[in-house]
Amino acid sequence: MIGLLPLRAVDYPYLTFELTDGSKASVSVSSDVTLAFSGSTLTIGSEEFTLTNLSKMYFSTSNETTTGITSLQTADSDEVEAIYDLRGHQVTRDQMRRGVYIIKTKKGTSKVTVK
Repeated sequence: MIGLLPLRAVDYPYLTFELTDGSKASVSVSSDVTLAFSGSTLTIGSEEFTLTNLSKMYFSTSNETTTGITSLQTADSDEVEAIYDLRGHQVTRDQMRRGVYIIKTKKGTSKVTVK
């Protein structure tokens, strides 16, 4: 089954989707946007959601997109206990290249991006 639904919310520039894992994604609806349902998939603009992963959706006045990435403070070199690549291999600072790493410190574990 495929369905289309045009959206228009004059006072609310975003349609926000909250997923079952607690993350949020907001889509601008300032211009004409169409929701498309195809099987268990919802498509709006360039965003695509599996319906079973949606907790709720609502119009909002601000972009509420969450990425799970928070600001990090610079750790002292003696605080770093271990660095891992995304394959789970432990690496040294000298081996770090562009990419994503998991850094374990005395205060906790964080995911960082090296650019």
